[in-house]
Amino acid sequence: MIQIITDSASDIVDVQREDLTVLPITITFGEDEYQDGVNLTHEMFYEKLVESDHLPVTSQVPPFAFEEAYRKVREQGNQAIVITLSSKLSGTWQSAKIAAEKYADTVRVIDSENASIGERTLVEYALRLKDSGFAYEEIADRLEADKVRIRLVALLDTLEYLKKGGRISKTAAIAGSLLSIKPVIAIQNGEVAVLGKARGSKQGNNLLAEQIRQVGGIDFEKPFVLGYTGMSDAVLQKYIADNEALWKGFVDRPEAASVGGTIGTHIGPGAIGAAFFSAM
Repeated sequence: MIQIITDSASDIVDVQREDLTVLPITITFGEDEYQDGVNLTHEMFYEKLVESDHLPVTSQVPPFAFEEAYRKVREQGNQAIVITLSSKLSGTWQSAKIAAEKYADTVRVIDSENASIGERTLVEYALRLKDSGFAYEEIADRLEADKVRIRLVALLDTLEYLKKGGRISKTAAIAGSLLSIKPVIAIQNGEVAVLGKARGSKQGNNLLAEQIRQVGGIDFEKPFVLGYTGMSDAVLQKYIADNEALWKGFVDRPEAASVGGTIGTHIGPGAIGAAFFSAM
């Protein structure tokens, strides 16, 4: 049996498969420490985020957590493919690699070079390959080859959390708020990049759709996930209704997922995004 192991930055909750393990990232609010997805749901996270004057701190999955998971896999006579949050955004990939040194025959570690629903699409792809009967090494090789086609683009509702995190100045945040600036960001080469800034949500939605078209559209043969931050998916549902042409005839309704604390800490509530394999 092949076990797929990932971290909670993939925003996979309510795991229903025995062959999928999600290791929690630690999120700390002040002196209170939580395990993402274990004793801190996404809803609880946003409640605390809005109430807090300071950003929470996220900590990588430690090597011993990976080693414990690897030990169980080996004891069961299985092999594991590990898919982590981008190594440029977290030390979790490094933890996974350190723990894998004693398990070279059992474990393949893959840097998703992505985050949140982008990382999630790679995990879902791995599970599809496994269910289709691909062998251990074949799955790992395909993930490494195809991950470069994953695109994650998102529209932010506010600049407040980028300001809190020191990514932009207070002056820029205030000016952006007054002008109703909605940044469109993406994960590129494993890092966060700003693709453009729109005036208002309508222009922002158009810019988000344009980014999808620029890469040739969506490969619907592979996983495709929409995501939202905050306690309500109302903004995402409007986006789905307004952009039906992007996926009409391919899927009845796109898969939608809540984005948790690892990314939500830095972009705040009200953001929406799309993660997919580009058709080009």
